[in-house]
Amino acid sequence: MIAYTLAVAAAVGVVALAALLFRFTGKGSDDPEPGGTSAGHAGSMLSALFLLVFAIAIIVPWTTADAARQNTHAESQAAIDAYWSATDLPAPDLVRAGLRDYVAFVVRDEWPVMGQGRMDPVSTERLEALRTRVIAIEATDDAALNAKAEVLEHLATLAAARAQRTADAASTPPPGVLVLTILTGAVVIVFPFLAGARPRGAAILPLVAMAAMLGFGTYLTWDISHVFDGPLAVEPEAFRAALQQFARISGGV
Repeated sequence: MIAYTLAVAAAVGVVALAALLFRFTGKGSDDPEPGGTSAGHAGSMLSALFLLVFAIAIIVPWTTADAARQNTHAESQAAIDAYWSATDLPAPDLVRAGLRDYVAFVVRDEWPVMGQGRMDPVSTERLEALRTRVIAIEATDDAALNAKAEVLEHLATLAAARAQRTADAASTPPPGVLVLTILTGAVVIVFPFLAGARPRGAAILPLVAMAAMLGFGTYLTWDISHVFDGPLAVEPEAFRAALQQFARISGGV
């Protein structure tokens, strides 16, 4: 925060120093007009800065949500693969029941909590208990040994995907981006007045429309800042599909 403050102070100091230097040397001319060179240059740069920050505030959550959505498919697919591999285990029903309970708990109980940026520890406990259960299985033939190794491998993949889902649930754009989006948006709205313009009548309508759009866009950057909440929220479709796949596998075996 101190570095940000110093950077702003340094930039303002450069403007003040340049203004004093050119005034003392008699260079240039006064520029008090709202449509003058100074106001035009500052207005265009402020608009460009807002667009840059706004693009970052939109793109970062968008790409994060897309990656999180792909990760949910990877996690659910690992659960399906483990469900298939459990076929040759000595007690496949116990492992499959654990997988069903885990996936169902994620859909029913954990997903609403993820919208708040956190995970339910019960889900982690269920996954760890399932891995412990598989490790404890005594495999007596090659088929069972191979099945046990495959199930553990798929569970490891599932656990890694879950860890990434935990990070996705807690991820948000840098706080400075949202603050800067609001600040630059507000400055862009009031800049014509700061420059000395006093729009009246129909001339103020474009300014009102711009303010409305900027306000909506600024709110949107905040509304989509969480991966599992808001308009871009990742839904548990992949896990629901996994539950349906579990039912088909069990029905076909």
